[in-house]
Order: sequence, then C-alpha cells, then structure tokens
Amino acid sequence: MDIADFLTPDRIVLDAKLRDKSQFVTETARLFASLDPALQPASVETALRARERLGSTGLGGGFALPHARIEGLEEYAGLFLRLAKPIDFDAIDGKPIDLAFVLLIPFETTTPHVAALAAISRKFRDAALAAKLRKVGTQTAAYEALTAE
Repeated sequence: MDIADFLTPDRIVLDAKLRDKSQFVTETARLFASLDPALQPASVETALRARERLGSTGLGGGFALPHARIEGLEEYAGLFLRLAKPIDFDAIDGKPIDLAFVLLIPFETTTPHVAALAAISRKFRDAALAAKLRKVGTQTAAYEALTAE
C-alpha cells in the first residue's frame, strides 16, 4: 500500500494554526467532512478521540499518526497537516509535533490497516523527508514529497 492510495493534494494543509491536541482533533474532523460530505465531523472526532484514549499516536520526532476506523467509510482517507507551530501531542519522546498524517480506515475492510500505517510511518522515519516537509511552500510540493518513491 502506498500513500498515494489514500492521499490527494487537496488533503494537505500547510501551516495549520492549532493551539492544542483537542483543537487538532476537532479541526481534523471538520476538514475531513469538508472534503467528503459523506463523513460526519462528530463521528470522525469521536473515533479519533477514542483511539487517542487507547494511547497517543504521537510517534516522536515531531510526528503524529492519528488514525481511526470509521463506520460507513468506503475507502481509506488520509490528511497531511504541517502545523504553524508545534503542539503537545503526548508523543512517546515527550516532544511536541509539527507534522501529522491522519488516516481514516473503513470499519469493514479486507485490506489490513497495518499496511497503510506502515507505509506512512516508513516515510516519516526518513529525517530528510521530514525536513523537506517542514519547508515546502505548496500543497503540490508536499504531495510530491510524500508520494515519491
């Protein structure tokens, strides 16, 4: 599975102004719903909050990978955010995050979501890619960086 399977250039937000993790989750749910009218912001927000209660998806190195299963979702949906300033996300390294990839997973899927999460986390373990994403100026440049082989 590749990031291009669930990310499009219009699902990239650069320099999002968010003050904390709670606002991050609320705004992410709103953004998904604005891009896909079939998604209800309240159900996306509830699912993301429930997943975070199980343990933070802040993976360290300034990166978070929030994800949740969504009832009625037909296919995987991704959203990349670069934050205007880092926020606390209860990351495993105790440092704030400024990059996040949010993945919504169909509740009923034959494709294991572990493959999608692995494809994303592999990308963000690359320090050069993370540095590039922190500097790109356009959604298209970010998309090209995220989907390059």
